[in-house]
Amino acid sequence: MISFLISALKIIFLLGFLIFIHEAGHLIVAKICKVKVNEFALGFGPIIFAKQSKETKYELRLIPFGGFCNMEGEEQNSDTEGSFSKASIPKRLAIISAGAIVNISFGLIVYFILTSSTGNYITNIVDNTMEGYVAQEIGLQKEDKIVQIGDYKINNKYDMQKSLEKNNGEEILIKIERQGEIKEYKIKPTGVASKYTGIYLDDNCKIVTTDKDSPAEKQGIQANDKIIKINNEEIQGDLEKAIEIIQEKGQGTILFTIEREKEEIEIELKPDTIYTYYIGVTLKQAEDTFVNHIIYGGIETKDFAFSILDNIKKLFTGKVRTDQMMGPVGISEIVAKTNGIQEFIYMLALISLSLGVTNLLPIPALDGGKILILVIEAIRRKPLKQETEIKIQLLGFAFLMAISLYITYQDILRIF
Repeated sequence: MISFLISALKIIFLLGFLIFIHEAGHLIVAKICKVKVNEFALGFGPIIFAKQSKETKYELRLIPFGGFCNMEGEEQNSDTEGSFSKASIPKRLAIISAGAIVNISFGLIVYFILTSSTGNYITNIVDNTMEGYVAQEIGLQKEDKIVQIGDYKINNKYDMQKSLEKNNGEEILIKIERQGEIKEYKIKPTGVASKYTGIYLDDNCKIVTTDKDSPAEKQGIQANDKIIKINNEEIQGDLEKAIEIIQEKGQGTILFTIEREKEEIEIELKPDTIYTYYIGVTLKQAEDTFVNHIIYGGIETKDFAFSILDNIKKLFTGKVRTDQMMGPVGISEIVAKTNGIQEFIYMLALISLSLGVTNLLPIPALDGGKILILVIEAIRRKPLKQETEIKIQLLGFAFLMAISLYITYQDILRIF
């Protein structure tokens, strides 16, 4: 019971806080732009606390998952002084984008504080080379600094991994700094083979999702299936055992016994062989100095931000399917499972940044959709007809509701 209450409080605080700072962003910038705010509420449903200021009524409502900032003339044109509809386009753009910008800024600042305070940063300086890899073949030495691989500037091991992943085993130019001198080598990274099924499992061997066009998807394995045997060997929810069997015994075909809607099904598939590419070096840990905390914290925060943008891009290019997305139910489950304050704060930063970026997408009913309408108004030099704008917003709202319901359904299936 106590565990349930703690989980519920974590979820309520996280979602409530992120919505609060989002709406507060709209409120503060509206006040700065002298736009009248009639009502500012945290939550939906019945009012449990209200305070009327000179201009704005501040409310706390019963249902904590939401909130709003109601401005004069926002929903329909108004000639009242301080009306949103009468404000200049730059002011309206600033007010609308403020919520998302606050979420993005908060996420990045919190993530930077976390990463810059933890230490254990890995540099681009070679500590050792590994036998059988290309690094030894070309004579890389201890204290060599890897400064560039292909088109990628290298600051840490993550840059190196990303550059090798993008290169996919082709011959590539690597630049090394040795005693102040730049040396260049053309290398072919060493490939290490592994078996690829396209299955992603949770800790209980339940399938979270499958990759598009993967061997698993082609053979009909689905999200929410649970693997109970591999090659007739009992798994008993042991994730490490499942991975070990796939990698060690995945020659030819693999027989999966899965549980789907209380029915056992046997599916046979042949894994693809994929290669992960390495240079074959271990890299030095950075010295524990204030300057390094700032530098490497900044680098990791930048990578964190671009990873969110990359995931959004994958969604629109079809590399991520909608059934792989996560909604409030899925997010709540992850938040409930966080261990310790640091992990919880990391989730707070991740969700805040994701919320901010998503909210700026040019979809009607999102802030990004409203920004797009204002840009169109600026280009046309006149606003859209109010009826047209309402229809666009309703269409966008219907689209978002349909997507939200589908994602929520997938979240529930993953949990239960």
